[in-house]
Amino acid sequence: MKALSRRLEPGYHGRMTSANRRPRISGLKKHSLGLAVGAILAGWFVLYVRGDPSTHSGAFYGNALADWLGSFMIVITTKYFYELGSAESRQPHPRRRAPVTRFVINHSLTIVLVVTGAAWVALYAALDPLGKAGQVVGNIVSEWTQLFGLVIMTKYLREIGSKESK
Repeated sequence: MKALSRRLEPGYHGRMTSANRRPRISGLKKHSLGLAVGAILAGWFVLYVRGDPSTHSGAFYGNALADWLGSFMIVITTKYFYELGSAESRQPHPRRRAPVTRFVINHSLTIVLVVTGAAWVALYAALDPLGKAGQVVGNIVSEWTQLFGLVIMTKYLREIGSKESK
């Protein structure tokens, strides 16, 4: 009788589950934010490639491309890299590591931003700053500088009322 009443309960699916078991999440759902931002980024890229930078819309496409690339960078880098003291970073690997390895892990987000930022600066230096690509890469350099600044500031500064500020 008890088994029959259990089957009649709402939400009963005929199998026992552990209270500690997490529901399975599909790969698409696990990466939906990165995929959505990547799709938007791809859309801006297509519009930028086809656009004329001397028009308002063409200039806007290039600027939007740089901005969304920065958003994509934050989504992806904060998923895989860490910055010691930054509330936005994921938790690092266990502490039992060599000092150099721990330094690289503890500052991997900054290291990635500096290395990729240096590559963008080198590319910008090689391009005509008034050309179509030069304008966009200049905006990307600006975006990377802003991201790097935010990572450093979130290590040392706090904002009352923000759940990320500790």
